[in-house]
Amino acid sequence: MTDTERKRLFDSILNDYGNMVAKVCYMYGTNDEQRKDLYQECMANVWQGLKGFKGESKLSTWLYRACINTCITCYRHNRRHDDTLSIDEAQTVSQSEDNRVQNLEEMYRLISRLNSIEKALIMMWLDEKSYDEISEVTGMRRNTVASRLKRIKDKLIKLGNS
Repeated sequence: MTDTERKRLFDSILNDYGNMVAKVCYMYGTNDEQRKDLYQECMANVWQGLKGFKGESKLSTWLYRACINTCITCYRHNRRHDDTLSIDEAQTVSQSEDNRVQNLEEMYRLISRLNSIEKALIMMWLDEKSYDEISEVTGMRRNTVASRLKRIKDKLIKLGNS
């Protein structure tokens, strides 16, 4: 891949998949600053990784894997994961008049309490990835993906009810 092709592909990723990358970062970051740092780290790794991208898998699958791996690596490196909302974030949620925003915040808060693999699986499911696509990204068998997602959903329900 030439530098020009790489730049075009990267620009396309920014335009077409920037929100997906931001969503992955949102799940692993505990505050806006951390999420911005994760986003930059993901994009830096994507830029570097494009040199070796051969197109053997779908671009979105490759991108998911790259971003999730980046976020998990950063998470493990920092080990300062806080599964609660800050006072400022909690105040923002409580002042919001939009139920949709409140529900999303609650969902993200609950998902933030999951382990790294569970977060990755549920995020891909929420993005309407098929079990086969999730299997390709994670390296898990399709049936394993299905059973893990069922357990994760049950766990989220329990967390939400407690």
